[in-house]
Amino acid sequence: MVRVKDKRRENSSVASEIDRLEERRARCHDNLERADFRSRKAKLSDEERQEVEKEMQTLSSRLQHLDEELQRLRGHNRRNALLSLALLAVCALVYYLFLVYDQQQSS
Repeated sequence: MVRVKDKRRENSSVASEIDRLEERRARCHDNLERADFRSRKAKLSDEERQEVEKEMQTLSSRLQHLDEELQRLRGHNRRNALLSLALLAVCALVYYLFLVYDQQQSS
């Protein structure tokens, strides 16, 4: 069964999905920086330090996953842009050929 979030993502554009992931990545990066700061500056017990390090590993892996997903989506966005450009070029060519044909008919 398809989840509601997945259906919503299917209906969103690649650009809006990139924006959403960039926001999530920024929040994740901020959380990682806070955890790093806390691990360096605060006096932590061994248990607390291990907990912070585990949190940092989790955040790092999440950040890596988000970077990979962003790279994939940017690739899709580039492909869509090239496809749009090719379609525009074909339309311009057809329009130009129509004008040339029309001018030859009127001569």
